[in-house]
Amino acid sequence: MPSEEAHGKEVLMINNILYIDSCVRQNSRTRRLARHLLGKLEGRITTINLDEKRLSPHTCISLPERDSLISVCDFSSEYFNTAKEFANADTIVIAAPYWDMSFPASLKIYIENIMVQGITFGYTEDGQPLGLCKAKELFYVSTAGGPVVPHNEGYEYIKGLANIYWGIEKTHIFQAESLDIVGADVEAILAKTMHEIDVAMAK
Repeated sequence: MPSEEAHGKEVLMINNILYIDSCVRQNSRTRRLARHLLGKLEGRITTINLDEKRLSPHTCISLPERDSLISVCDFSSEYFNTAKEFANADTIVIAAPYWDMSFPASLKIYIENIMVQGITFGYTEDGQPLGLCKAKELFYVSTAGGPVVPHNEGYEYIKGLANIYWGIEKTHIFQAESLDIVGADVEAILAKTMHEIDVAMAK
């Protein structure tokens, strides 16, 4: 682990990994790949299971209340804890099956909850988005029953948010596709993606 000198004492720098699990199925193949990736990362892992957390989307009542707090930079409400947790992570891992060209609704609701001006992003004086997140890397893990054509729109959306709004420059995707096609060798496809993870993480 990297370390630094502070006031004459060696301080151990821990890599805080935030694992966001948006998988719904009990025997999720996406979760299986994500756990393989997590096994290659060093650090302390905090898991958010979105199926269990059950965050709420914005409503005509909650949105004005949230906006009024943001306008005076009052982030003391528990509502903002999810955004703070995301902003303070060193590494982000998202497990998201490829549903309807994107990802499960729970992940979109999670994103709504972490998009807080003053915590995860801000704006420059000339109105350009400014990322406020600590993480340097984000990993996106996905599986699809059919082919992913032309590309994984869910990942592209997350990548855009990471690069433009969150200030996370490095994003990576690992995915296995065509798992439910008749005659597909599911284990071989998953093993191939796991090997891609192994090679990428060994660099």
